[in-house]
Amino acid sequence: MTAAPPDNLPLALTMGEPAGIGGDITLKAWVARHDAGLPPFVVLDDPARLAALAATLGLAVPVQVVSSPDEAVALFDRALPVLPVGLGTAVVAGKPDPANGAAVIASIDRAVALVQGGLAAAVVTNPIQKSSLYAAGFRHPGHTEYLAHLAGLADEPIMMLAAADLRVVPVTIHVSVRDAVTLLTTEAIVHAGRVTAASLARDFGIVRPRLAVAGLNPHAGEGGAMGREEIDIIEPAIAILRADGIDVSGPRPPDTMFHAAARRGYDAALCMYHDQALIPVKTVDFDGGVNITLGLPFVRTSPDHGTALDIAGTGAANATSLIAALKTADRMARNRRRTSAP
Repeated sequence: MTAAPPDNLPLALTMGEPAGIGGDITLKAWVARHDAGLPPFVVLDDPARLAALAATLGLAVPVQVVSSPDEAVALFDRALPVLPVGLGTAVVAGKPDPANGAAVIASIDRAVALVQGGLAAAVVTNPIQKSSLYAAGFRHPGHTEYLAHLAGLADEPIMMLAAADLRVVPVTIHVSVRDAVTLLTTEAIVHAGRVTAASLARDFGIVRPRLAVAGLNPHAGEGGAMGREEIDIIEPAIAILRADGIDVSGPRPPDTMFHAAARRGYDAALCMYHDQALIPVKTVDFDGGVNITLGLPFVRTSPDHGTALDIAGTGAANATSLIAALKTADRMARNRRRTSAP
């Protein structure tokens, strides 16, 4: 396979959990390609599965097998291009089968290899069912950690959620609130801030990124009256980031930093725990949120929702978040090419 010109590369869209809504929203996104102004993408999936699903959903989607990503761009307007990934067993909507775990992982592996080989512009991942993958022998906590493994990263990548005019980065992620307080360190905040600022400049075209740092406690601790984490952990991190030349403010009271006027004062918010970040972004745009992995050597985005097994194959799935993820990946990849050009 030969690489297409950099501005003419398709996105690589993974299968995700085949018993979930990944196929549903992939088909719906292709149907909406003109109205949504979508960039071309190639799907790493089982073509027969997608064709059968399209018929079940009553969607007029011609599924076309391609042998390389460079065929996808010219084909995309009239058919959904698919690079075949064989399944281990027949798919039953809503019922994940560990026998298909190898196919789910193969789809991710191939998408990453295409981007690393200069044959695709970015990776966009459909949601996976981690419990099913664990049963198949998967040993990584989730998508992000596996992508970091494929990229050979020593440092932990950073998760950003973006919706409308809000970008948030949780410093601690999938842990209990009790553990989040224990795991919150100055070093973790500094790492998140550095990676976020670098990505805002490289991937979003923001010349001088502005970061706002949330406090952990009510009223950002109120001078230590409601907790010392702001004084002992968060303020030292802010000082280090400022010494790096990053425009950073805070710690801000979390209850007053996410309304419309406040959001205009920064480009991304560093939040101390999962729900502090995700509640505002899901409130601002529940259907259109995008999960973005920062700190990878390639662009990766994903819909900001799960596999929705209960509605898989019914036609009820909403493709808005996947459409936003595809468009975000395209913009990020183009910005990254511009900022890295000699």
